[in-house]
Amino acid sequence: MNTYPIPGAELLYEISDGIGRITFNRPEARNSLTFGMYERLAEICAGAGKDPSLKVLVLTGAGDKAFASGTDINQFRAFKTPQDAINYEARIDHVLGTLEQCQVPTIAAINGVCAGGGSGIAACCDLRIGTKTAKFGFPIARTLGNCLSMANLTRLSALIGAARLKEIIFTARMMEAAEAAGLGLLNEVVEDRAALDRRTDELARLVASLAPLTLRSTKQALLRIRPKVDEDEELIQMCYQSRDFREGLDAFLGKRQPQWTGE
Repeated sequence: MNTYPIPGAELLYEISDGIGRITFNRPEARNSLTFGMYERLAEICAGAGKDPSLKVLVLTGAGDKAFASGTDINQFRAFKTPQDAINYEARIDHVLGTLEQCQVPTIAAINGVCAGGGSGIAACCDLRIGTKTAKFGFPIARTLGNCLSMANLTRLSALIGAARLKEIIFTARMMEAAEAAGLGLLNEVVEDRAALDRRTDELARLVASLAPLTLRSTKQALLRIRPKVDEDEELIQMCYQSRDFREGLDAFLGKRQPQWTGE
């Protein structure tokens, strides 16, 4: 796959007192994710086990509007061939898989919108704390008309159940924080951003103080008992090569309602 640079400081990373903090730093775009940001996230997670000083990773979004609102739609404008779509979903699966397999515990601190790829990232973290403004969803049936990979669907259905996941995608709605907590998508809900920062720091310090091999073995065991999935390239091609996907992309960028045809 190609390597994509990160312009400016779109993803920030720092380590202090054993706690690594990753910040999606595009508040003007609701922290939508570029390919470079995805790759940097995977790089950090892959290297986490090589730093003995690192005990836990915290992921959050800059500003007050969003944790991460999904993949930046402009990233799709260059898609021309079926392989572009397959490569994209493979990239997302690689990033999320690397996050899941991260050798240290991960905590998502969520304020505002957490949609699409942002929801996928949050779901792969070990623990999730959100404010009352946190909203989760995969509104792809309303926006681009694309699909989630089978690997992503498996991750999400293992977390919230297949029936609820289907309902959320079929209605293209966003879940409020209270509902997300009821489903286990949020472990805790706090009042506001200030409370989120305090509680996340408190939880990160607690997790960092515990036996790392106990946490690691529990994480790996739960991943190993999850069902494996088959390849789904034909489903990816069906959506990403469709007229509807191009219509959804043009409509989103043109700020109008898409006209779906099912073709």
